[in-house]
Amino acid sequence: MTDAENPSLDFSTSCPVFEAQGECNTGLKCRFLGAHVRKLDSGNWKVTVDEEKRARAATTEKELNFIDGIALKQVRSKKYPHPITDAYLKELKIEEAKTQSAPKAALKQAVFDVADLEQSNGVSGCKMNDRTSDDAAEDLSEVDTPDVPIRPIEKKRLNWYGLTYLAPLTTVGNLPFRRLCVDYGADITCGEMGLANSFLGGSKEEWSLVRRHPSERTFGMQIAGSKPSLLVPAAEIIAKECGANLDFVDINCGCPIDLVYKTGSGSALLDSAGRLGKIIVGMNKALGDIPVTVKLRTGVKDGRNNAHKLMPRLSCEWNTAALTLHGRTRQQRYSRLADWDYVKQCVSAVRAREVVEDLTPVPIFGGGDCFSSQDYWEKMEYSGVDGIMIGRGALIKPWIFTEVKERREWDISARERLELIRKYAEYGLNHFGSDTPGVNTTRRYLCEALSFQYRYVPIGLLEALPPRINDQTLLASGSSEDWVKISEMFLGPAPEGWTFIPKHKSNAYGSEESQG
Repeated sequence: MTDAENPSLDFSTSCPVFEAQGECNTGLKCRFLGAHVRKLDSGNWKVTVDEEKRARAATTEKELNFIDGIALKQVRSKKYPHPITDAYLKELKIEEAKTQSAPKAALKQAVFDVADLEQSNGVSGCKMNDRTSDDAAEDLSEVDTPDVPIRPIEKKRLNWYGLTYLAPLTTVGNLPFRRLCVDYGADITCGEMGLANSFLGGSKEEWSLVRRHPSERTFGMQIAGSKPSLLVPAAEIIAKECGANLDFVDINCGCPIDLVYKTGSGSALLDSAGRLGKIIVGMNKALGDIPVTVKLRTGVKDGRNNAHKLMPRLSCEWNTAALTLHGRTRQQRYSRLADWDYVKQCVSAVRAREVVEDLTPVPIFGGGDCFSSQDYWEKMEYSGVDGIMIGRGALIKPWIFTEVKERREWDISARERLELIRKYAEYGLNHFGSDTPGVNTTRRYLCEALSFQYRYVPIGLLEALPPRINDQTLLASGSSEDWVKISEMFLGPAPEGWTFIPKHKSNAYGSEESQG
């Protein structure tokens, strides 16, 4: 790049990506190029690298859980091997045939139906020996299978008592926001809900939801799907590609939105206990020692709660490592207060069965209407849960985790809130990039965050006397134009004609916020 190509370099600027990582991946396209460029004798410009910062950032800033291009290509072409899944689906097929009292011919056909399925998927991990169909149907013991699976007792146990948990939040629960919440005390974080069929389709966007920042101390990913043939292979691939940096995998059995529910996923699984059980058993096999957790609602329709029947089965029969119960039905969405009396009933049901069967208690987290430290500790003590998953409360005030840990209400100042927004912008540029597309993406997600944060009502409305009216005006504004103005304080002027429309209807209790 010559002087003529970039006549307006600002050498007084600072690039957040370069400051954090010692190099800027966007190179000459960076919007803050003056911070990491030098002029050569030839008159051209060269991007600089700070080797000391880069070495330090390798362990503190480099994101984890990337799937490489070769594996992604295999997934897209249906050639990625998943022998554990194939063996499990074969078992289900044969079991189904036996359950239906099928004739011997149907049982034989079930065996070879699965073999044909494996061949069509390009998988060679679980092939039948060269025998006649009669032999295969009568003696399945000689069928090649994967290595001996991990027994339930060998699974990693989750010790979450006393830890704070940021709920998986579609769109707004991205990596920069999770980093921000970790800074303010969140111990457990979970990626945005991903769809099993999109993972199996090799979607780059879906696979990006598994990304983890090193600062996330306990991290899991959440997946939604409707049947074992989708969720189990997706889990096996995820375990192989990202398992070293995943602490748990959460099954979404609570998402209320129609787009998910009508496919048989999300909260639809609450009315399909048998299918859900097969999914959990299969995913436990496919994930090795990575624990499986489940997030659910109280039921599908008002007056027909069934979580108290389902939850003991989840933990005691199907080896679910942790449970999270949102105290509302799918039908309620967010139209009424969460039912913490019922949450208490469900906890008691699980604990009673664990005592009867002499099982180690699993962590149970509740959820719903937790907006302060007082909410948190009162609900936790009343219901008997091990912790509370916080969603909308964290969106409105990400510092709620500090409040919970210190058992106080933080009378946060406007200056401190602006510092929080600055950090979010910085984390966004590090994740999305500091070029023009990256800045625009960061701006959009920052405005999404502000569409919730403006609802915070300060404890002390006046920071100092005499009052300065502008201290709170923008931060308390419900106008999207003002959110854009705040973004310009940290990201520079928005492109001409750039507008922002919130994806989530943050003011509506009955909205389809994807915090199922």
